Amino acid sequence: MSNKSQNIHFIAIGGSIMHNLAIALHKKGHHITGSDDEIFDPSKTRLSVNGLLPTEEGWDANRITKDLDAVILGMHARLDNPELLKAQELGLKIYSFPEYIYNQSEDKQRIVIAGSHGKTTITSIIMHVLRYFNRTFDYAVGARIEGFEDMVQLSDAPIIIIEGDEYLSSPIDRTPKFLKYHHHIGMISGVSWDHINVFATEEDYVKQFDLFADASPKSGTLIYCENDSMGTVIGAKGREDVNEIPYNTHAHFIENGVTYLIHGNENVPIKLFGKHNLQNVSGAMEVLKKIGISADQFYTAIQSFKGADKRLEIIAKNESASIYKDYAHAPSKVKATTLAVKEQYPERDLVACLELHTFSSLNKDFMQQYRDTMKYCNVPVVFYSPSTLAKKGLSPISKEEIKASFGENNLNVFDDKEEMLGFLGKQDWKNKNLLMMTSGTFHGLDYNKLSDLLN
Repeated sequence: MSNKSQNIHFIAIGGSIMHNLAIALHKKGHHITGSDDEIFDPSKTRLSVNGLLPTEEGWDANRITKDLDAVILGMHARLDNPELLKAQELGLKIYSFPEYIYNQSEDKQRIVIAGSHGKTTITSIIMHVLRYFNRTFDYAVGARIEGFEDMVQLSDAPIIIIEGDEYLSSPIDRTPKFLKYHHHIGMISGVSWDHINVFATEEDYVKQFDLFADASPKSGTLIYCENDSMGTVIGAKGREDVNEIPYNTHAHFIENGVTYLIHGNENVPIKLFGKHNLQNVSGAMEVLKKIGISADQFYTAIQSFKGADKRLEIIAKNESASIYKDYAHAPSKVKATTLAVKEQYPERDLVACLELHTFSSLNKDFMQQYRDTMKYCNVPVVFYSPSTLAKKGLSPISKEEIKASFGENNLNVFDDKEEMLGFLGKQDWKNKNLLMMTSGTFHGLDYNKLSDLLN
C-alpha cells in the first residue's frame, strides 16, 4: 500500500461509510476534497471536525481537475452527476468504495462478512476480540463500535476485516460490493430477500450470495450459518479445495434477563441476547479460530462486547421496563429482533414500533414479505411518512394496505409521528418493553425523550 500523499476527491462524501473512508485517508496524510447534495449527522459533524465538510452542498464540475490522483464515487450520486461526467471526460481513475478498499488491501488477508442480517454485529465482535488482544488489523464496518474512533482503517496491517454489503458498488458499477473484495475467508450469515429496487426477484437476490460463495479461492474458507436454510444451500455446496465450515446457535441459557454462553463447565455472561446474536457469536468465533484466536481467548473477550451502534441499543430502563432501538428494517431482521426481546423478557409485554423507510419496505409488491414478522409483539406498531414515499417516487399507500400485508389484526399504523408518540404515551409501562426499529429516524424522533415514558 503506497504511503505517497495523493489528491483524492469523494463524490457523495456524506455517506455513512464514504465519510469514514475520507477521514481515514485524511489522517494518513492525503489531500481530501468532497461534495454531496445533502449531508446529515453524524457524517456532517465528523467531516467538519476533520476539516473535510464541503463549504456548500451541491455538485460542481469545477472541483474536478487533472491534478486529482483518484475519484471515489458513492452510490448516492447519479449517472448524470456533473462531477462524474467531468472525471470521465478527463480520464481520471474512478473507484467505487469497495474497489478502493481492495486496491489498498491487495497484499493483506481479506476477511469478508456477508449476509442479509447479522454482518455488522459479527464484524464488530471480530474487531472487538482482536482489539482486546492487541492484534494489528485493518477494517471497514458499517456501524460505530465502542473503542474504535473510526469505521475504516487502512494501514500496513497484515489482515483486514470487511463488512461485505450485497448492495451495488456505484452508479457505474452494478456489481455487489462484496464481490469486489476478493475474500480469502468469507462468511454468509443468512440470506433473506431485500433491496427490491435492485434485485427485482428473490432468485436474483439469492444468486449474488451464490456468486460470493463461488468466488472463494482454492485453499480459502467459506463459513455459513446452518440455522439459515438458504445460507446452508449455498454454503454447503461442496466447492473444490474450499474449506466449508458451518456454525449454529451457540449453546446458552437465560437467567434474570442475562444470557450465558455454555462453554464446557463454564457459564459465560454476555451483554448480547437473542438467537440471531447467539448465531452471530458462533460465526465470529469460527472466523477468529482461523486467524489465531483460541476458544478460551474468545470467551474471555466476548464478555465485554456491548454490541454495535443501533443494534438492540438500550435507550432507557427501570425496574420493570426497558426501551431499545435497533437498525432492524428488513423482514427477517424485524422478526428476529422482536423474538429476541420477547425471549429475553418473557414476563413482559412487548410494544414494537417499526418504521417503513427503505425503498423495499414501502414497495407494495415487497410488503407482503412482512407477513407474520411482528407476531411476537403484544402491541405491534408501524409508522411511515408520506413525505418519504414521495421522495422515493413511490405510490401512496394506505394504512389498510399495510395492515393487510402484515397480517396482524391488532396492528396500529401511524403516518404522523406525534400521533404515534401520543399512542405510546397512553400505554401503561409497567412490565412492558418498547422496541423502536428503523434504518431511518422516525421522521426526526428525539430518542432521549422516550425515556419520559418510564417516569
